Amino acid sequence: MTADPLIALRPWEAPEVTSWGRLPMNAVDRRSGGLPLDGDWRFQLLPAPDAPVGGSWSSAYVPGAWTVQGTDDLPQYTNVRMPFPEYPPHSPAANPTGVYEREVDVPAEWAGRRIVLQVGAAESVLLVHVDGRPVGVSKDSHLAAEFDLTGHVRAGARSVVRLTVIKWSDASHIEDQDQWWHGGITRSVLLYATDPLHLADVAVRASRSGELRVDCRVRDAAGALPEGWYVSGELEGHLLTQDAEFDRFNAEDARVSDFLGEARLRTVVEDVRTWNAETPELYSLTVRLHRADGTVADTSRHRTGFRDVEITGRDLLVNGERIFVRGVNRHDFHPLTGRTVSYDDMRADLITLKRFGFNAIRTSHYPSDPALYDLADELGFYVVDEADIESHDHAHEIADDPRYLNAFVDRVSRMVLRDRNHPSVVIWSLGNESDYGANHDAAAGWVRRHDPTRPIQYEGAAKLDWADPSVASDIACPMYASLEECVEHALSGRQTKPLIWCEYSHAMGNSNGTLADHWAAIESTPGLQGGFIWEFWDHGILQRVNDGRPVGRGGVGLYDNGVAAPGHRWAYGGDFGELLHDGAFIADGVVFPDRTPKPVMYEHREIAAPVRIECFRHEGIVLGNHQHFRGLGWLTGEWELSLADGRTLTAPAELPDLRPGETAAVPLPFELPEEGGEAWLTLRVTTAGDEPWAPRGTVVCVPQVRLREAVPQAPVMLKNRLVEVDDDGLLVHPLLTAAPTLSLWRAPTDNDELGGMAPRWRDWGLDALVRKVTDVRRSPGQVTVHAEYACEAGVVRHLQIFTAVEGAIHVAESAELPDGLDDVARVGSVFETVAGLDLMEWYGQGPWESYPDRAFGAPVGHHSVPVDALFTPYLRPQESGGRHGVRHFTLSAPDATGLAVVLDEPRQVGVSRYRAADLTGVTHHDELVPRAGCVVHIDAAHRGLGTASCGPDTTASYLVAPGVHRWSWTLRAL
Repeated sequence: MTADPLIALRPWEAPEVTSWGRLPMNAVDRRSGGLPLDGDWRFQLLPAPDAPVGGSWSSAYVPGAWTVQGTDDLPQYTNVRMPFPEYPPHSPAANPTGVYEREVDVPAEWAGRRIVLQVGAAESVLLVHVDGRPVGVSKDSHLAAEFDLTGHVRAGARSVVRLTVIKWSDASHIEDQDQWWHGGITRSVLLYATDPLHLADVAVRASRSGELRVDCRVRDAAGALPEGWYVSGELEGHLLTQDAEFDRFNAEDARVSDFLGEARLRTVVEDVRTWNAETPELYSLTVRLHRADGTVADTSRHRTGFRDVEITGRDLLVNGERIFVRGVNRHDFHPLTGRTVSYDDMRADLITLKRFGFNAIRTSHYPSDPALYDLADELGFYVVDEADIESHDHAHEIADDPRYLNAFVDRVSRMVLRDRNHPSVVIWSLGNESDYGANHDAAAGWVRRHDPTRPIQYEGAAKLDWADPSVASDIACPMYASLEECVEHALSGRQTKPLIWCEYSHAMGNSNGTLADHWAAIESTPGLQGGFIWEFWDHGILQRVNDGRPVGRGGVGLYDNGVAAPGHRWAYGGDFGELLHDGAFIADGVVFPDRTPKPVMYEHREIAAPVRIECFRHEGIVLGNHQHFRGLGWLTGEWELSLADGRTLTAPAELPDLRPGETAAVPLPFELPEEGGEAWLTLRVTTAGDEPWAPRGTVVCVPQVRLREAVPQAPVMLKNRLVEVDDDGLLVHPLLTAAPTLSLWRAPTDNDELGGMAPRWRDWGLDALVRKVTDVRRSPGQVTVHAEYACEAGVVRHLQIFTAVEGAIHVAESAELPDGLDDVARVGSVFETVAGLDLMEWYGQGPWESYPDRAFGAPVGHHSVPVDALFTPYLRPQESGGRHGVRHFTLSAPDATGLAVVLDEPRQVGVSRYRAADLTGVTHHDELVPRAGCVVHIDAAHRGLGTASCGPDTTASYLVAPGVHRWSWTLRAL
């Protein structure tokens, strides 16, 4: 048996043991003035916790996961399944164990002080030794653990600190989150010192009335508290007063002992500036602990926001206002460092979200680094703080298992004790996908007693009955419930709680269809208040193709605009040789692994627009302020009038002074020209000055209204012109290398595959249709071609009429789909062009990718994009790059030669270097070989995207039905 008492304790097999020797969690700020221990540590990776430490050491960087630092223990991705077969609370015998070791020179000036080691996060069990002596144990992979080293180290001397991290444990069963499995010390390590007389905790409550209460706990490491100590506070020069009534209450109630002191400070701030996500006003608070002679023993600094959170009826209120929650789920992730995220990266995450209209974050599915909450306070986000509890694979067994009771309460309570002073935290979450049982109720009971100022949510409890007042969730927070179901509940008369989806739009691949439909319903249905998109990141890890290893910290600069550099790729499940994995399901974010926004971000930006064009009347435009707390003074704008004939007019916009919820009419900025065809008016809204999250001139939204409809014009037939069609009924044209034929297939999106549509399309044979010409009729200036495409569901009849018109060929088409083809990907034409046509210019929606059920954020206008940039590099190659509502487009070479296409009505158009078969035949982008020419799709109908990889499919109005589809277009050379 090992002589090491920590190993003898075998904490990785004891769910009732959550810690040993670990200090209580608190909210005292200790992040300044300490000795950072980040950097290179000596490192060994052992095969099991009780394996002997050998004599050969390598190096590992702290903070960082060893799984992305060159070890043979590589990342593994699973969603629901545990990566090992053992049942709770057991862990596998093959259990990677990292041993980190380094010398620490304790500053001489710390003599006589209390010395504390803080380990920011370790996955999943941490053992601490100093100079070979055991210090303590901690579990909970995403909260800091602190240990008192005063009796283990000596000021002015050198000590050896050893941190042993065991990857698998009983705790792994409640950290079964949809993410990569890593191992290591993933947040910073710090050594700090305090006076023996120190602040043990500081709890701040600041309400919108201006009332401030600060509760302090005081301890003395030497034992009994000295006589005469006291606490003072200062809020930006305003002194707080000590609550004598509280002190008397404590004395009478015997709550002040010789070893624990309590004090309460109070003040009232007149004309207080309240905190909310739109105007995140913060005050600097300093709390000082004094000895009897007035000298300062300890100090804690905080940034405080005055705000109230409450639920009234079925509304969640912030400062008395019903807000909309425009949220996203966010994991800690970086494509080079795995779970380790720097302060700069966290700030960049939040700035990106802010610029695209998000105002809320759910810390899925564990507490984030403390710096993230500071940033949320500063930049303005509503945070659902989520405990590190998910037992997805064994949820039912664990929810009521008393062996895990301590772990549930420990993780929830430590999160609350750490984060309760942040105004950004508005809701506590008991975890994720862990069924519902007594362990949740116990944790909820602790929270309700300790912090009654915030509501609690837990989807596992709420899903039993959204209206049940007895369960441990104050909010109905469904996961991927359909929009129809949620609207029905809100209109039923049974609703008793705010309904805010914890996850509602799954961003896997080319996805997030019907997002605008959701928000149209949310904003018009009392009782619905928003939700959280799943999720922020595509979790692609940068991988070297030649050896299949993670690139690691040295890979900065090996990616750009969502694309990995040559010789590298974004790895997803299965790419590190693991047999048990869940593939590309890890790639489900609204940004690519390098934080490049996906097209859906522009959709969300317009849905969340703070200023909108409500309607167009003859006397002018009606604008509305759709914020909750802020006027429009921080915004400026420019009007843009786009005419179908190619003209674009601009003029400065003077935004009216509107309070939240107000509307006002403004005159039309232009006299609409009589000629020019279809006309669209756009208001380009930008920041008027520098914001903490955006420099002056940053685009905030681009609301738009149509001022004039298009007037269709029929092409004039020229019977004396030849239409060249070969014997197979295929159009012959000098700019085409493949003639237009019928297309019913697209390279399946992740939603198509996982939602079951793509397998059905393959069963029908839509990916390999064979064209059979049944009739070719020629007449002066016109050729009519009848063709059939046989499939398992019947025969598709396709008609093409090629007509010579002035300088062009007019193509009129129809396709008759049998009843058996009740849901296909598209109905339209596909053709290919000669090489050298590298620029697409069009009038329609853009400039970014858009599809029928994700086109709200793509304004109509004149757009110009290089053909290669039209493609969207979703991690698994699939249908991408489409543009919705295109009226006409050109494909041109640098010398301005090329082709132009005019459509009969706004259509879905796709231009790419890849055929659908090219995209379907590979798994990663490094395998794709672009074609020299363009592959062009013109669709009469294109299926919506939906979110069926995890959640509802698109709605019926965006499906492609059987029957006859008609479309026409005109092709001419430039």
